[in-house]
Amino acid sequence: MSQVRITAGPYQFLARFEDEAAPKTCAKFRSLMPYRERIIHVRWSGEACWIPLGDLDLGLKHENATAYPAPGQILLYPGGLSETEILLAYGSVQFASKLGVLAGNHFLTVTEGNADLAKLGKLVLWSGAQDILFEMV
Repeated sequence: MSQVRITAGPYQFLARFEDEAAPKTCAKFRSLMPYRERIIHVRWSGEACWIPLGDLDLGLKHENATAYPAPGQILLYPGGLSETEILLAYGSVQFASKLGVLAGNHFLTVTEGNADLAKLGKLVLWSGAQDILFEMV
């Protein structure tokens, strides 16, 4: 099972797990699925949306970490300098917090629906938090 359906607001995307590059992060996220939350627009990082997870300790360390995700790449920041979070890039991003640049584990990549990523980002920016659901296909 490596395909994930992401439903965010009125949009649907398909994504693949990056098992080879981030096996522990992928395994942990699989154990949480189906995963339902709210997604909001980032404050510091540019064109991205995020799911703040506060002090949640998932027992993960950095793997396949990047501060510059491409559109459609989904990161999980395991905590440390800033709170634990999931970040979905829809445009130009330098992943950061008020403490500076962060690197998150790239564990999912959108493979279908990419044309709607920017629409989702603008919807979240101008209309506020949206429901998001990650489920195995």
